[in-house]
Amino acid sequence: MSGSAPSARRILLALLPLAAFLTLALLFYERLGSDSQRLPSALVGRAAPTFSLPPLEGSNLPGFSDADLKRGSVTLVNVFASWCVPCRDEHPLLMAMAADETLKTLGVRMAGLSYKDDPANAARFLRELGSPYAMIGVDRSGRAGVDWGVYGVPETFVVRGDGTIAYKHIGPLTQANLREKLMPEILKALR
Repeated sequence: MSGSAPSARRILLALLPLAAFLTLALLFYERLGSDSQRLPSALVGRAAPTFSLPPLEGSNLPGFSDADLKRGSVTLVNVFASWCVPCRDEHPLLMAMAADETLKTLGVRMAGLSYKDDPANAARFLRELGSPYAMIGVDRSGRAGVDWGVYGVPETFVVRGDGTIAYKHIGPLTQANLREKLMPEILKALR
């Protein structure tokens, strides 16, 4: 009998880390659920971070900096990478937005932030799918992405004409979240 008590104690001690992990996992799931949009962004309502990104070679578009976001126009900053499958999925929506006459009339422009990507691959990606961007900055090291609070790609930020971040969308854009979330946030940022 005395031999079974130590083995039961060993089993209990072995299961303790698993129990702690499951408790934490349940807590995180309950707090965040499956909606990645609920992840907080400390930058919403604040000025865009200070940055200056060089242009993407072969794109014939300028790079951009925080100063470019303070020129009076609402700017969508789309964080993308050629290796990102969801970036390919959302790209037709970005192209449609770039061609939208209403958005053009309102002065809304798009900036691409090429995140942790080989510039040749990013240029090929945009040659194949088209470029919706008015400017593209290369963030090869990912430093600017860290400053922007990027969790992963794709992400899209709505930036007011004074350089203040008004909204952050995490994940690929879809017709539904474009209609229900992003467009209302763009319209709010224009006011």
